[in-house]
Amino acid sequence: MGTDVSQQQFSGEDRVRFRSQVSRGTEAIARMLADGLFTDHGKPPEPLLGMEVELNLIDEDASPSMANTAVLDAIADPDFQTELGQFNIEINVAPQPFVGGDTVSLEQSLRTSLNRAESRAASTGNHLLMVGMLPTLRHEHFAHQWLSTNPRYSLLDEQIFAARGEALELDITGVPLEVGRTPERWKTTSESILPEAACTSLQLHLRVAPEEFAAHWNAAQAISGVQVAIAGNSPFLDGRALWHETRIPVFEQATDTRPLELKNQGVRPRVWFGERWINTIFDLFEENTRYFPALLPVSTDIDPIAEIDAGRIPELDELRLHNGTVYRWNRPVYDVVDGQAHLRVENRVLPAGPTVVDIMANSAFYYGLVRGLVESDLPLWSQMSFDAAEENLAAGARLGFGAQLYWPNIGWVRPDELVLRRLLPLAERGLTAFGVSEKAKRRYLGVIEGRCATRQSGSVWQRKAVAARENAGESRDQALRGMVKDYATLMHEGEPVHAWSV
Repeated sequence: MGTDVSQQQFSGEDRVRFRSQVSRGTEAIARMLADGLFTDHGKPPEPLLGMEVELNLIDEDASPSMANTAVLDAIADPDFQTELGQFNIEINVAPQPFVGGDTVSLEQSLRTSLNRAESRAASTGNHLLMVGMLPTLRHEHFAHQWLSTNPRYSLLDEQIFAARGEALELDITGVPLEVGRTPERWKTTSESILPEAACTSLQLHLRVAPEEFAAHWNAAQAISGVQVAIAGNSPFLDGRALWHETRIPVFEQATDTRPLELKNQGVRPRVWFGERWINTIFDLFEENTRYFPALLPVSTDIDPIAEIDAGRIPELDELRLHNGTVYRWNRPVYDVVDGQAHLRVENRVLPAGPTVVDIMANSAFYYGLVRGLVESDLPLWSQMSFDAAEENLAAGARLGFGAQLYWPNIGWVRPDELVLRRLLPLAERGLTAFGVSEKAKRRYLGVIEGRCATRQSGSVWQRKAVAARENAGESRDQALRGMVKDYATLMHEGEPVHAWSV
Protein backbone atom coordinates (compact mmCIF):
# COMPACT_ATOMS: atom_id res chain seq x y z
CA MET A 1 0.00 0.00 0.00
CA GLY A 2 3.00 2.34 -0.08
CA THR A 3 4.92 4.58 2.30
CA ASP A 4 4.12 4.47 6.02
CA VAL A 5 2.83 7.68 7.58
CA SER A 6 1.99 8.60 11.15
CA GLN A 7 -1.56 9.22 12.28
CA GLN A 8 -2.25 12.95 12.23
CA GLN A 9 -4.66 15.71 11.29
CA PHE A 10 -3.98 17.92 8.27
CA SER A 11 -4.57 21.64 7.96
CA GLY A 12 -5.15 23.78 4.90
CA GLU A 13 -1.56 24.96 5.19
CA ASP A 14 -0.37 21.35 5.08
CA ARG A 15 -2.22 20.82 1.82
CA VAL A 16 -0.89 24.02 0.22
CA ARG A 17 2.66 23.13 1.21
CA PHE A 18 2.31 19.56 -0.02
CA ARG A 19 0.94 20.75 -3.37
CA SER A 20 3.93 23.06 -3.73
CA GLN A 21 6.36 20.26 -2.90
CA VAL A 22 4.74 17.86 -5.37
CA SER A 23 4.93 20.56 -8.02
CA ARG A 24 8.61 21.10 -7.26
CA GLY A 25 9.11 17.35 -7.49
CA THR A 26 7.51 17.35 -10.92
CA GLU A 27 9.89 20.13 -11.97
CA ALA A 28 12.75 18.04 -10.64
CA ILE A 29 11.68 15.08 -12.77
CA ALA A 30 11.70 17.33 -15.86
CA ARG A 31 15.16 18.61 -14.95
CA MET A 32 16.52 15.11 -14.37
CA LEU A 33 15.13 13.91 -17.68
CA ALA A 34 16.69 16.83 -19.53
CA ASP A 35 20.06 16.46 -17.78
CA GLY A 36 20.30 12.66 -18.08
CA LEU A 37 20.46 12.13 -14.31
CA PHE A 38 18.78 8.72 -14.23
CA THR A 39 21.12 5.78 -13.77
CA ASP A 40 19.63 3.88 -16.74
CA HIS A 41 19.93 6.82 -19.15
CA GLY A 42 20.87 5.53 -22.61
CA LYS A 43 20.83 1.86 -21.55
CA PRO A 44 18.64 -0.94 -22.95
CA PRO A 45 15.98 -2.15 -20.51
CA GLU A 46 17.21 -4.82 -18.10
CA PRO A 47 14.53 -7.34 -17.16
CA LEU A 48 14.70 -7.01 -13.40
CA LEU A 49 11.71 -9.01 -12.19
CA GLY A 50 10.19 -7.16 -9.27
CA MET A 51 7.07 -8.76 -7.87
CA GLU A 52 4.54 -8.18 -5.10
CA VAL A 53 1.98 -10.89 -4.36
CA GLU A 54 -0.96 -10.10 -2.08
CA LEU A 55 -2.39 -13.03 -0.13
CA ASN A 56 -5.57 -13.78 1.78
CA LEU A 57 -5.80 -15.48 5.16
CA ILE A 58 -8.42 -18.15 5.83
CA ASP A 59 -9.29 -20.36 8.78
CA GLU A 60 -10.02 -24.08 8.74
CA ASP A 61 -13.58 -23.44 7.55
CA ALA A 62 -12.38 -21.32 4.60
CA SER A 63 -13.69 -18.11 6.20
CA PRO A 64 -11.60 -14.90 6.17
CA SER A 65 -9.24 -14.83 9.13
CA MET A 66 -8.56 -11.44 10.75
CA ALA A 67 -5.14 -12.50 11.96
CA ASN A 68 -2.43 -10.89 9.88
CA THR A 69 -0.51 -9.67 12.95
CA ALA A 70 -0.32 -13.16 14.46
CA VAL A 71 0.49 -14.73 11.09
CA LEU A 72 3.28 -12.25 10.34
CA ASP A 73 4.73 -12.81 13.81
CA ALA A 74 4.76 -16.55 13.11
CA ILE A 75 6.27 -16.16 9.62
CA ALA A 76 8.96 -13.80 10.97
CA ASP A 77 10.24 -12.86 7.51
CA PRO A 78 10.71 -9.19 6.48
CA ASP A 79 9.65 -10.06 2.92
CA PHE A 80 6.11 -10.56 4.27
CA GLN A 81 4.23 -7.40 5.29
CA THR A 82 0.79 -6.14 6.26
CA GLU A 83 -1.80 -5.05 3.74
CA LEU A 84 -4.97 -2.97 4.06
CA GLY A 85 -7.21 -5.60 5.68
CA GLN A 86 -6.48 -7.83 8.65
CA PHE A 87 -7.24 -10.76 6.33
CA ASN A 88 -4.38 -9.76 3.96
CA ILE A 89 -0.62 -10.01 3.87
CA GLU A 90 1.86 -9.35 1.07
CA ILE A 91 5.13 -10.91 -0.05
CA ASN A 92 7.69 -8.69 -1.76
CA VAL A 93 10.06 -10.51 -4.09
CA ALA A 94 13.38 -8.67 -4.35
CA PRO A 95 14.14 -7.57 -7.94
CA GLN A 96 16.42 -9.98 -9.78
CA PRO A 97 17.44 -10.62 -13.38
CA PHE A 98 14.85 -12.21 -15.63
CA VAL A 99 17.41 -13.94 -17.83
CA GLY A 100 19.04 -17.32 -18.37
CA GLY A 101 17.94 -20.00 -15.93
CA ASP A 102 17.25 -17.49 -13.16
CA THR A 103 13.56 -17.44 -14.02
CA VAL A 104 12.94 -21.07 -13.13
CA SER A 105 15.08 -20.79 -10.00
CA LEU A 106 12.97 -17.78 -8.98
CA GLU A 107 9.87 -19.95 -9.27
CA GLN A 108 11.41 -22.53 -6.94
CA SER A 109 12.50 -19.83 -4.50
CA LEU A 110 9.02 -18.29 -4.42
CA ARG A 111 7.40 -21.69 -3.95
CA THR A 112 9.77 -22.52 -1.08
CA SER A 113 9.13 -19.18 0.59
CA LEU A 114 5.35 -19.55 0.35
CA ASN A 115 5.45 -23.15 1.58
CA ARG A 116 7.48 -22.10 4.61
CA ALA A 117 5.11 -19.22 5.29
CA GLU A 118 2.09 -21.52 4.96
CA SER A 119 3.59 -23.98 7.44
CA ARG A 120 4.17 -21.22 9.98
CA ALA A 121 0.74 -19.70 9.39
CA ALA A 122 -0.82 -23.13 9.93
CA SER A 123 0.75 -23.24 13.38
CA THR A 124 -1.57 -20.34 14.27
CA GLY A 125 -4.64 -22.07 12.80
CA ASN A 126 -4.57 -20.00 9.61
CA HIS A 127 -3.74 -20.62 5.96
CA LEU A 128 -2.55 -18.58 2.97
CA LEU A 129 -4.61 -18.35 -0.20
CA MET A 130 -3.42 -16.85 -3.49
CA VAL A 131 -6.60 -15.68 -5.16
CA GLY A 132 -7.70 -12.43 -6.77
CA MET A 133 -10.70 -12.09 -4.46
CA LEU A 134 -11.50 -14.36 -1.52
CA PRO A 135 -14.86 -15.97 -2.42
CA THR A 136 -16.00 -16.25 1.22
CA LEU A 137 -15.63 -12.54 1.98
CA ARG A 138 -18.91 -10.98 3.10
CA HIS A 139 -20.07 -7.43 3.64
CA GLU A 140 -19.57 -7.74 7.41
CA HIS A 141 -15.84 -8.23 6.82
CA PHE A 142 -15.62 -4.65 5.50
CA ALA A 143 -16.32 -3.03 8.89
CA HIS A 144 -13.79 -0.38 9.90
CA GLN A 145 -12.55 -2.53 12.81
CA TRP A 146 -10.91 -4.94 10.35
CA LEU A 147 -8.45 -2.41 8.95
CA SER A 148 -4.84 -3.37 9.64
CA THR A 149 -3.24 -1.61 12.59
CA ASN A 150 -0.73 0.39 10.51
CA PRO A 151 -1.82 4.05 11.00
CA ARG A 152 -1.49 4.70 7.26
CA TYR A 153 -4.59 2.63 6.54
CA SER A 154 -6.88 4.39 9.01
CA LEU A 155 -5.59 7.74 7.81
CA LEU A 156 -6.16 6.85 4.18
CA ASP A 157 -9.65 5.63 5.02
CA GLU A 158 -10.38 8.87 6.85
CA GLN A 159 -9.09 11.07 4.04
CA ILE A 160 -11.01 9.28 1.29
CA PHE A 161 -14.27 9.63 3.20
CA ALA A 162 -13.49 13.25 4.04
CA ALA A 163 -13.09 13.91 0.31
CA ARG A 164 -16.32 12.05 -0.57
CA GLY A 165 -18.43 13.34 2.30
CA GLU A 166 -20.63 10.24 2.12
CA ALA A 167 -20.57 6.44 2.13
CA LEU A 168 -19.03 4.53 -0.75
CA GLU A 169 -21.50 3.08 -3.23
CA LEU A 170 -20.65 -0.21 -4.92
CA ASP A 171 -22.82 -1.51 -7.74
CA ILE A 172 -21.76 -4.40 -10.02
CA THR A 173 -23.95 -6.57 -12.22
CA GLY A 174 -22.37 -9.95 -12.85
CA VAL A 175 -22.15 -12.49 -15.64
CA PRO A 176 -24.61 -15.43 -15.35
CA LEU A 177 -22.95 -18.40 -13.67
CA GLU A 178 -24.34 -20.73 -16.33
CA VAL A 179 -26.42 -20.39 -19.48
CA GLY A 180 -30.02 -19.83 -18.45
CA ARG A 181 -29.24 -18.39 -15.05
CA THR A 182 -30.10 -14.82 -14.10
CA PRO A 183 -27.21 -12.33 -13.70
CA GLU A 184 -26.48 -11.56 -10.06
CA ARG A 185 -26.01 -8.02 -8.77
CA TRP A 186 -24.00 -6.68 -5.86
CA LYS A 187 -25.28 -3.30 -4.75
CA THR A 188 -24.26 -2.01 -1.36
CA THR A 189 -22.67 0.84 0.54
CA SER A 190 -19.61 0.86 2.75
CA GLU A 191 -18.45 3.14 5.54
CA SER A 192 -14.84 2.00 5.09
CA ILE A 193 -12.44 1.46 2.18
CA LEU A 194 -12.07 -2.21 3.11
CA PRO A 195 -13.78 -3.45 -0.08
CA GLU A 196 -10.47 -2.40 -1.63
CA ALA A 197 -8.76 -5.03 0.56
CA ALA A 198 -10.81 -7.70 -1.20
CA CYS A 199 -8.72 -6.96 -4.32
CA THR A 200 -5.57 -9.07 -3.97
CA SER A 201 -3.21 -8.69 -6.88
CA LEU A 202 0.05 -9.61 -8.53
CA GLN A 203 2.06 -6.45 -9.15
CA LEU A 204 4.93 -6.57 -11.63
CA HIS A 205 7.74 -4.03 -11.88
CA LEU A 206 9.93 -3.40 -14.91
CA ARG A 207 12.84 -0.99 -14.64
CA VAL A 208 13.42 0.94 -17.85
CA ALA A 209 15.58 3.72 -19.24
CA PRO A 210 13.77 7.08 -19.10
CA GLU A 211 13.74 7.52 -22.88
CA GLU A 212 12.11 4.07 -23.19
CA PHE A 213 9.49 4.58 -20.49
CA ALA A 214 6.67 5.90 -22.69
CA ALA A 215 6.88 2.98 -25.11
CA HIS A 216 6.83 0.43 -22.28
CA TRP A 217 3.91 2.15 -20.52
CA ASN A 218 1.93 2.43 -23.74
CA ALA A 219 2.55 -1.25 -24.48
CA ALA A 220 1.47 -2.26 -20.97
CA GLN A 221 -1.72 -0.24 -21.35
CA ALA A 222 -2.46 -1.78 -24.74
CA ILE A 223 -2.33 -5.36 -23.42
CA SER A 224 -4.17 -4.84 -20.12
CA GLY A 225 -7.45 -6.20 -21.48
CA VAL A 226 -5.74 -9.34 -22.75
CA GLN A 227 -4.00 -9.85 -19.41
CA VAL A 228 -7.18 -9.84 -17.34
CA ALA A 229 -9.17 -11.84 -19.90
CA ILE A 230 -6.82 -14.84 -19.80
CA ALA A 231 -5.79 -14.57 -16.13
CA GLY A 232 -9.06 -13.67 -14.35
CA ASN A 233 -9.27 -15.11 -10.84
CA SER A 234 -11.85 -12.98 -9.00
CA PRO A 235 -15.39 -14.14 -9.84
CA PHE A 236 -17.13 -14.07 -6.42
CA LEU A 237 -17.73 -11.48 -3.72
CA ASP A 238 -20.25 -11.32 -0.89
CA GLY A 239 -21.91 -14.50 -2.11
CA ARG A 240 -22.51 -13.21 -5.66
CA ALA A 241 -21.14 -14.40 -9.00
CA LEU A 242 -19.92 -11.17 -10.59
CA TRP A 243 -17.26 -10.46 -13.22
CA HIS A 244 -14.46 -12.85 -14.15
CA GLU A 245 -12.07 -10.24 -12.74
CA THR A 246 -14.25 -8.44 -10.20
CA ARG A 247 -11.16 -6.77 -8.74
CA ILE A 248 -11.28 -4.21 -11.52
CA PRO A 249 -14.69 -2.62 -10.80
CA VAL A 250 -14.43 -3.12 -7.02
CA PHE A 251 -11.08 -1.35 -6.83
CA GLU A 252 -12.37 1.46 -9.04
CA GLN A 253 -15.43 1.98 -6.85
CA ALA A 254 -13.88 1.33 -3.43
CA THR A 255 -11.31 4.14 -3.72
CA ASP A 256 -13.51 6.69 -5.48
CA THR A 257 -13.24 10.02 -3.70
CA ARG A 258 -15.89 11.63 -5.91
CA PRO A 259 -19.51 12.13 -4.87
CA LEU A 260 -22.07 11.91 -7.65
CA GLU A 261 -21.90 15.62 -8.50
CA LEU A 262 -18.17 15.47 -9.21
CA LYS A 263 -18.62 12.34 -11.32
CA ASN A 264 -21.24 14.21 -13.35
CA GLN A 265 -18.74 17.03 -13.89
CA GLY A 266 -16.22 14.58 -15.35
CA VAL A 267 -13.73 14.80 -12.48
CA ARG A 268 -11.17 12.03 -12.90
CA PRO A 269 -11.27 9.01 -10.55
CA ARG A 270 -8.25 8.03 -8.48
CA VAL A 271 -8.33 4.51 -9.90
CA TRP A 272 -7.59 5.44 -13.44
CA PHE A 273 -6.70 3.82 -16.74
CA GLY A 274 -5.67 7.21 -18.09
CA GLU A 275 -6.92 9.12 -21.10
CA ARG A 276 -4.14 9.16 -23.72
CA TRP A 277 -0.98 7.53 -24.96
CA ILE A 278 2.08 9.31 -23.60
CA ASN A 279 5.34 10.63 -25.02
CA THR A 280 7.36 10.72 -21.79
CA ILE A 281 7.00 9.68 -18.16
CA PHE A 282 6.75 13.37 -17.33
CA ASP A 283 3.24 13.33 -18.85
CA LEU A 284 2.03 11.00 -16.08
CA PHE A 285 3.61 12.81 -13.16
CA GLU A 286 2.32 16.11 -14.52
CA GLU A 287 -1.22 14.68 -14.76
CA ASN A 288 -0.98 13.37 -11.19
CA THR A 289 0.07 16.81 -9.97
CA ARG A 290 -2.50 18.72 -12.02
CA TYR A 291 -5.61 16.59 -11.53
CA PHE A 292 -5.48 14.96 -8.10
CA PRO A 293 -5.64 16.65 -4.69
CA ALA A 294 -3.52 15.25 -1.88
CA LEU A 295 -4.88 12.43 0.26
CA LEU A 296 -1.90 12.21 2.63
CA PRO A 297 -0.24 15.67 2.58
CA VAL A 298 2.88 14.90 4.61
CA SER A 299 5.73 17.28 3.67
CA THR A 300 9.45 17.61 4.28
CA ASP A 301 11.57 20.77 4.22
CA ILE A 302 13.74 19.53 1.35
CA ASP A 303 13.73 21.50 -1.91
CA PRO A 304 14.33 18.94 -4.69
CA ILE A 305 15.62 21.55 -7.14
CA ALA A 306 18.18 22.68 -4.57
CA GLU A 307 19.22 19.06 -4.15
CA ILE A 308 19.91 18.76 -7.87
CA ASP A 309 21.81 22.07 -7.84
CA ALA A 310 23.95 20.66 -5.02
CA GLY A 311 24.80 17.59 -7.09
CA ARG A 312 22.53 15.22 -5.17
CA ILE A 313 19.72 13.00 -6.41
CA PRO A 314 16.45 14.09 -4.72
CA GLU A 315 14.32 11.53 -2.90
CA LEU A 316 11.09 13.33 -3.98
CA ASP A 317 9.21 12.06 -0.90
CA GLU A 318 6.10 14.13 -1.58
CA LEU A 319 5.85 13.21 -5.24
CA ARG A 320 6.31 9.51 -4.44
CA LEU A 321 3.72 9.62 -1.65
CA HIS A 322 1.24 11.42 -3.89
CA ASN A 323 1.95 9.03 -6.76
CA GLY A 324 1.12 6.14 -4.43
CA THR A 325 -2.42 7.47 -3.95
CA VAL A 326 -3.21 7.73 -7.67
CA TYR A 327 -4.08 4.16 -8.54
CA ARG A 328 -3.27 3.80 -12.22
CA TRP A 329 -3.53 0.26 -13.59
CA ASN A 330 -0.04 0.84 -14.98
CA ARG A 331 1.70 3.17 -12.60
CA PRO A 332 4.90 5.19 -13.10
CA VAL A 333 7.39 4.68 -10.27
CA TYR A 334 10.32 6.93 -9.35
CA ASP A 335 12.77 5.35 -6.94
CA VAL A 336 16.21 6.02 -5.51
CA VAL A 337 18.57 3.17 -4.59
CA ASP A 338 22.08 3.82 -3.28
CA GLY A 339 21.85 7.45 -4.36
CA GLN A 340 20.86 6.64 -7.95
CA ALA A 341 17.43 7.32 -9.44
CA HIS A 342 15.58 4.97 -11.77
CA LEU A 343 12.13 4.59 -13.29
CA ARG A 344 9.80 1.58 -13.32
CA VAL A 345 6.51 0.61 -14.89
CA GLU A 346 4.34 -1.05 -12.24
CA ASN A 347 1.73 -3.34 -13.81
CA ARG A 348 -1.26 -3.71 -11.44
CA VAL A 349 -4.03 -5.37 -13.47
CA LEU A 350 -3.35 -9.02 -12.62
CA PRO A 351 -4.92 -11.00 -9.76
CA ALA A 352 -2.93 -13.16 -7.40
CA GLY A 353 -2.75 -16.91 -8.04
CA PRO A 354 -3.94 -19.49 -8.61
CA THR A 355 -0.50 -21.18 -8.36
CA VAL A 356 3.13 -20.15 -8.37
CA VAL A 357 3.59 -21.45 -11.90
CA ASP A 358 0.52 -19.49 -13.06
CA ILE A 359 2.00 -16.35 -11.52
CA MET A 360 5.31 -16.96 -13.26
CA ALA A 361 3.54 -17.64 -16.56
CA ASN A 362 1.53 -14.42 -16.27
CA SER A 363 4.76 -12.57 -15.52
CA ALA A 364 6.68 -14.07 -18.44
CA PHE A 365 3.82 -13.37 -20.84
CA TYR A 366 3.63 -9.75 -19.68
CA TYR A 367 7.36 -9.05 -19.83
CA GLY A 368 7.83 -10.83 -23.14
CA LEU A 369 4.82 -9.25 -24.81
CA VAL A 370 5.72 -5.73 -23.67
CA ARG A 371 9.28 -6.15 -24.99
CA GLY A 372 7.99 -7.64 -28.24
CA LEU A 373 5.61 -4.72 -28.78
CA VAL A 374 8.24 -2.11 -27.91
CA GLU A 375 10.61 -3.57 -30.49
CA SER A 376 7.98 -3.89 -33.24
CA ASP A 377 8.53 -1.78 -36.34
CA LEU A 378 5.15 -0.04 -36.05
CA PRO A 379 4.02 0.79 -32.49
CA LEU A 380 0.73 -0.88 -31.61
CA TRP A 381 -0.50 2.30 -29.91
CA SER A 382 -0.20 4.16 -33.19
CA GLN A 383 -2.75 1.75 -34.69
CA MET A 384 -5.48 1.70 -32.02
CA SER A 385 -7.24 4.38 -30.04
CA PHE A 386 -6.65 4.76 -26.32
CA ASP A 387 -10.40 4.33 -25.77
CA ALA A 388 -10.22 0.91 -27.45
CA ALA A 389 -7.52 -0.19 -25.00
CA GLU A 390 -9.66 0.98 -22.07
CA GLU A 391 -12.73 -0.78 -23.44
CA ASN A 392 -10.68 -3.97 -23.82
CA LEU A 393 -9.82 -3.82 -20.11
CA ALA A 394 -13.46 -3.59 -19.08
CA ALA A 395 -14.56 -6.32 -21.51
CA GLY A 396 -11.75 -8.69 -20.53
CA ALA A 397 -12.41 -8.17 -16.83
CA ARG A 398 -16.15 -8.73 -17.16
CA LEU A 399 -16.31 -11.61 -19.62
CA GLY A 400 -12.89 -13.29 -19.49
CA PHE A 401 -12.49 -15.73 -22.37
CA GLY A 402 -15.99 -14.78 -23.52
CA ALA A 403 -14.93 -11.22 -24.32
CA GLN A 404 -14.53 -9.73 -27.76
CA LEU A 405 -11.42 -7.54 -27.81
CA TYR A 406 -10.40 -5.05 -30.48
CA TRP A 407 -6.97 -5.56 -32.03
CA PRO A 408 -5.40 -3.66 -34.95
CA ASN A 409 -5.42 -5.44 -38.31
CA ILE A 410 -7.70 -8.13 -36.86
CA GLY A 411 -10.75 -6.32 -35.56
CA TRP A 412 -12.87 -8.01 -32.90
CA VAL A 413 -11.41 -11.27 -31.63
CA ARG A 414 -11.67 -13.62 -28.65
CA PRO A 415 -8.70 -13.29 -26.27
CA ASP A 416 -7.71 -16.96 -26.55
CA GLU A 417 -7.58 -16.74 -30.35
CA LEU A 418 -5.63 -13.49 -30.20
CA VAL A 419 -3.06 -14.97 -27.82
CA LEU A 420 -2.64 -18.27 -29.63
CA ARG A 421 -2.40 -16.83 -33.13
CA ARG A 422 -0.67 -13.52 -32.63
CA LEU A 423 0.61 -12.72 -29.14
CA LEU A 424 2.42 -15.87 -27.99
CA PRO A 425 4.98 -15.67 -30.83
CA LEU A 426 5.46 -11.98 -30.05
CA ALA A 427 5.95 -12.73 -26.34
CA GLU A 428 8.47 -15.43 -27.21
CA ARG A 429 10.47 -12.98 -29.32
CA GLY A 430 10.42 -10.51 -26.45
CA LEU A 431 11.67 -13.08 -23.94
CA THR A 432 14.39 -14.12 -26.38
CA ALA A 433 15.46 -10.49 -26.64
CA PHE A 434 15.67 -10.39 -22.85
CA GLY A 435 17.88 -13.49 -22.86
CA VAL A 436 15.39 -15.77 -21.11
CA SER A 437 16.33 -19.45 -21.35
CA GLU A 438 14.59 -21.84 -23.72
CA LYS A 439 13.57 -23.95 -20.72
CA ALA A 440 11.82 -21.00 -19.06
CA LYS A 441 10.14 -19.89 -22.29
CA ARG A 442 8.76 -23.38 -22.94
CA ARG A 443 7.56 -23.78 -19.38
CA TYR A 444 5.78 -20.47 -18.89
CA LEU A 445 4.49 -19.72 -22.36
CA GLY A 446 3.36 -23.35 -22.46
CA VAL A 447 1.14 -22.60 -19.46
CA ILE A 448 -0.37 -19.60 -21.26
CA GLU A 449 -0.91 -21.73 -24.36
CA GLY A 450 -2.60 -24.46 -22.31
CA ARG A 451 -4.83 -21.96 -20.56
CA CYS A 452 -5.96 -20.47 -23.85
CA ALA A 453 -6.42 -23.87 -25.51
CA THR A 454 -8.65 -25.09 -22.65
CA ARG A 455 -10.18 -21.63 -22.06
CA GLN A 456 -9.83 -22.24 -18.32
CA SER A 457 -8.52 -19.51 -16.04
CA GLY A 458 -8.87 -19.37 -12.27
CA SER A 459 -12.20 -17.59 -12.59
CA VAL A 460 -13.53 -20.16 -15.06
CA TRP A 461 -12.55 -23.02 -12.74
CA GLN A 462 -14.10 -21.32 -9.69
CA ARG A 463 -17.36 -20.67 -11.51
CA LYS A 464 -17.54 -24.24 -12.83
CA ALA A 465 -16.81 -25.67 -9.39
CA VAL A 466 -19.48 -23.60 -7.64
CA ALA A 467 -22.08 -24.31 -10.34
CA ALA A 468 -21.39 -28.04 -10.09
CA ARG A 469 -21.80 -28.01 -6.31
CA GLU A 470 -25.03 -26.00 -6.51
CA ASN A 471 -26.40 -28.34 -9.18
CA ALA A 472 -25.66 -31.18 -6.75
CA GLY A 473 -27.86 -29.50 -4.13
CA GLU A 474 -25.49 -27.35 -2.08
CA SER A 475 -26.36 -23.81 -1.01
CA ARG A 476 -24.24 -20.93 -2.31
CA ASP A 477 -22.44 -20.66 1.04
CA GLN A 478 -21.69 -24.39 1.11
CA ALA A 479 -20.57 -24.32 -2.50
CA LEU A 480 -18.22 -21.39 -1.95
CA ARG A 481 -16.62 -22.89 1.15
CA GLY A 482 -16.20 -26.27 -0.50
CA MET A 483 -14.75 -24.71 -3.62
CA VAL A 484 -12.25 -22.64 -1.59
CA LYS A 485 -11.05 -25.75 0.26
CA ASP A 486 -10.56 -27.58 -3.05
CA TYR A 487 -8.85 -24.50 -4.49
CA ALA A 488 -6.41 -24.38 -1.55
CA THR A 489 -5.51 -28.05 -2.03
CA LEU A 490 -4.93 -27.63 -5.76
CA MET A 491 -2.99 -24.41 -5.20
CA HIS A 492 -0.52 -26.22 -2.95
CA GLU A 493 -0.26 -29.19 -5.32
CA GLY A 494 0.99 -26.64 -7.84
CA GLU A 495 -0.34 -27.79 -11.20
CA PRO A 496 -1.36 -24.83 -13.42
CA VAL A 497 -5.04 -23.98 -13.27
CA HIS A 498 -5.81 -25.03 -16.83
CA ALA A 499 -5.09 -28.63 -15.73
CA TRP A 500 -7.50 -28.54 -12.76
CA SER A 501 -10.62 -30.66 -13.01
CA VAL A 502 -13.94 -29.95 -11.32
